[in-house]
This record gives sequence, structure tokens and C-alpha cells, in this order.
Amino acid sequence: MRGWIRPKNPISPAPSRGDKLRGVTHMTVLDQIIAGVLDDQAEREAKIPYKEIKAMSLDAPPALDAHAALAAPGVSLIAEVKRASPSKGDLAEIADPEVLAKAYEDNGATAISCLTEQRRFKGSLEDFDAVRRAVNIPLLRKDFTVNPYQIHEARAHGADIVLLIVAALEQQRLESLLDRTESLGMTALVEVHTAEEAERAVAAGAKVIGVNARNLKTLDVDPQVFSKIAPLLPDDVVKIAESGVKNKNDLNAYAAAGADAVLVGEGLVTAGNPAQACRDLAAAGKHPACPQKNS
Repeated sequence: MRGWIRPKNPISPAPSRGDKLRGVTHMTVLDQIIAGVLDDQAEREAKIPYKEIKAMSLDAPPALDAHAALAAPGVSLIAEVKRASPSKGDLAEIADPEVLAKAYEDNGATAISCLTEQRRFKGSLEDFDAVRRAVNIPLLRKDFTVNPYQIHEARAHGADIVLLIVAALEQQRLESLLDRTESLGMTALVEVHTAEEAERAVAAGAKVIGVNARNLKTLDVDPQVFSKIAPLLPDDVVKIAESGVKNKNDLNAYAAAGADAVLVGEGLVTAGNPAQACRDLAAAGKHPACPQKNS
């Protein structure tokens, strides 16, 4: 596929929340990321004001039903276009994100995730737009969503799923952004890392909850987080395991713990053959021997 993947700050025009966050004495990694995200958003918003991006979101084609796709029998695969991460640095040189995403779709992925955070993950809306043009399955805008502008921006660019990280949001804001996401026909993937965050996600009315093994405040990983939190979630919530999936054994372990889907980025983009790796994981999730499928 013509070498499409190879393993391997501007000042905002006005004081932003990013500026305020930098005034905090002890910033977590999550705080630092959000500060940059908000500064980058301020630049985009200076070019496309809120009123305009909102109108664009309302004029966009209807979102795909990601909830139904992820709730299908077996363990679904959300395959991610991921160039870098705060914990590992550069992961892969992706020349054509649309080619990678199409390969994921052709090899059994239920949905695609595409990073748009620029500074730590080296994603972009340009990558997202390219992927959206290439695939016909649900697409997650993977970013640090903390305000309505970002939600309307996601919908305007064709997102079907928006990520809401509980650790980054006060409860009232979480509930407000969840409602706004669903009002635009999208699915909210509400991400948690602790039992307390899971309780907050359920209280907010989340229908799809992702359990991230990585603590975004410290970048530490606890592989047992999913098995601890999944039993706390209602049966009708779609449960997604995030981080730590490299092969079908990892997928089956999450499946046995109750996962309805897995989100895989690093494990795919660093594989020698991402398309084959995607095919193997997608097949494992739908195989009759998959623990979740037979539960």
C-alpha cells in the first residue's frame, strides 16, 4: 500500500482556559494536554466562530448509529489512527491516514478512532477529514472534549462518536456535554479510570463507557482496571476496554471480564502489518470461542 505506515505552539488571540490552567501550581499530564487543546481551539475559533461552527454541525449529514454497531454480538473492534502518545512519543509515521483507516474497515473494524489532538498525539482535523472521506463506518473524534464548541466542531467534520473524559470534567459539565452530543445524533464515549468516575458516568446517563487502563493524570497503567470497574456498570451499558490490547489473548481477557468492544491504537500502528493485525483482532472478537460472545 505504497508505504502508508512506518513504525517509528502558537499564542491564542485572547486569554484562554489554557492560560488559566498553566497558572495552576501542580499540573497533571491531563491538565497540560487540555491547556494546549484549548489554545489550539482558540486559534480555530478565531477563524470559525461558535455560531458558524454550530450552524455547520446542524447542516452536516446525520451521524451513523455507533451505539448499535458497538452493541452487536461479540467483541467489536475500534481501530485507531494514532501517530504518537504522551507516554511513548512517536509510534508510527502514517503517510496516508485514509489508507490506514480504509484498511481497518476492510479488515473487520466496527468503528474507527482518529486522533485530532495536535501536541502530544500529533493528530489533526486534516487527518480526521481524510479518514471520514475514506470510511463508511462510525468514526470517533479522539480528543479532549471540554466545551460545546468542540462537540459542534466534531459533528461539522462528520464525527459519529465524541470522547468525554470524566477526569477532565465537573459533573454538571459532563452531563451538559453528554446531552449536547446526543442531541446532535452522536454517541458519547464516556471514559473512566476509577470506580468513582464510573459512578459519575452512570449518573450522567452514559450509554457507552470506556474504561482506560491508563491514568491520564500520571500516565501509569493498571491492566486490572477494567476487570475491577466493569462489574460496577449496568448491564445495558456498552463497555469498552481501552489500552493494553496487542493480540487476541489480550482481547479475550477483556472479553472474559465483560468487554463489549476494545479500542486499539498502538497495538495496530506498531504491528508489522496493521491490516493483518486488525483482521486477527476483529476475527477473534466475533469467534464462537470468544468468552463474551458465549456469556
